[in-house]
Amino acid sequence: MAYGVVLVFDEVSVEDYWAVNAKLGIEADGSGDWPAGMLMHSAGPTGSGWLVSEVWETKADQEVFMAGRLGAALGEVGVAAPVQVIESDLENYRIQP
Repeated sequence: MAYGVVLVFDEVSVEDYWAVNAKLGIEADGSGDWPAGMLMHSAGPTGSGWLVSEVWETKADQEVFMAGRLGAALGEVGVAAPVQVIESDLENYRIQP
């Protein structure tokens, strides 16, 4: 079953976002080393930080990425863990062309 997650970060800038992506090997043009199991990623600024919305094949795929590559990249750049995590099982999620 697909898994959706929204991560809310405080005091994160566009420069921080791209610095984390650089550590992950993900380029601004969308190319790079995207994690296994990620189906969709969208991100942008909020009034006080940054919001990331993702859809994954499974919750386990997201947890492996968060505990490994993403957690390490956030630490290297100095970005604190999300202040809010909103989760959803997406039983009927489909990618439309």
